Amino acid sequence: MIWRRPTPPRPRPTRHGRHGRLGRSSVVPPPLPALESRADRFDLIVGDTAEYLRDAWPELREASFEIGAMPASADAEGIPRWSVDREAGRIIVYRLPIERLDRQPRSDDFQDRFIIEGTVFRAAAEFLGREPWDLGPDRWRR
Repeated sequence: MIWRRPTPPRPRPTRHGRHGRLGRSSVVPPPLPALESRADRFDLIVGDTAEYLRDAWPELREASFEIGAMPASADAEGIPRWSVDREAGRIIVYRLPIERLDRQPRSDDFQDRFIIEGTVFRAAAEFLGREPWDLGPDRWRR
């Protein structure tokens, strides 16, 4: 029996893609924005809430709102959702504990946004030494 080396496949014409069809288009058409991830949505919600608070409270205009993935360690109350450093003027909101621990079993985009906004309000209230309801009373009346 003689073994033959297989012949290489013939190259396909350049005008055809896989299975003889033309090239495929992208998943998202060009005029639409790219699909966003949960992290992008989280960043957008925190940024919008921070802008609202900065406009309402002059004390927060110099504060830096930052997003961290996870806190370094847990405290006596559990895993913190935010940390405040008044000397450095920093408010750090931790994404993973908020998304994974505060989420309701059946949540939608509105509830997720409400949870994230509430966390940013509580963090800013701790930074200012006030109650969260004092920061934006009109925002919570719906």
